[in-house]
Amino acid sequence: MQIDAQPFTFTCPLEKTALVLIDMQRDFIEPGGFGETLGNNVALLEAIVPATQAVLKAWRAAGGLVVHTREAHRADLSDCPPAKRNRGNPKLRIGDVGPMGRILVAGEPGNQIIAALAPEPGEIVIDKPGKGAFYATGLQEMLRKNGISHLIFGGVTTEVCVQTSMREANDRGYDCLLLEDCTESYFPHFKQAAIEMIRAQGGIVGWTAPSAALHHALQAQ
Repeated sequence: MQIDAQPFTFTCPLEKTALVLIDMQRDFIEPGGFGETLGNNVALLEAIVPATQAVLKAWRAAGGLVVHTREAHRADLSDCPPAKRNRGNPKLRIGDVGPMGRILVAGEPGNQIIAALAPEPGEIVIDKPGKGAFYATGLQEMLRKNGISHLIFGGVTTEVCVQTSMREANDRGYDCLLLEDCTESYFPHFKQAAIEMIRAQGGIVGWTAPSAALHHALQAQ
């Protein structure tokens, strides 16, 4: 499968490629969640849901492997260091009770993936205590078990958990593509900078492309 991308064509065999959707959680995307309590405009993140949903539907129809991640901590916060919990001196911290339950705690309502992108049976769901999808998770082993060598990314936020996960993947030998209209930041200029960094110097971290390019490649497959 060949996808029209920058800095050049991204080539990936469908059977060895996974779609990875990063942290499309209620607490980050929906009004009243953690993201909004930090003073962010969650409408920016909500705007990518239709394009992401269309990609997920097409990828499932093609039989591709799907991976969902959630930023999630244990109820006792033993996997959340103070340096993370206290960062930025927010009014509500990780583990505190917010409008959707305890913030970024596994199993709480706000920690769940939004309904429009809810995982289906058989899809991989990773709860990660850090920003990257590979840190302190079993993702590497799951991908190896499924024979995956290429990753297509979407999710939030571009410059934090998405870019961190792509850099982790790059260091582990995966070829990675970011879907530009299926990722977003609370700060649009951060998204643009992250996209430029990812594809700089001949794709130092990976490739980027609009989701239309993936749809076209799937139709041609």
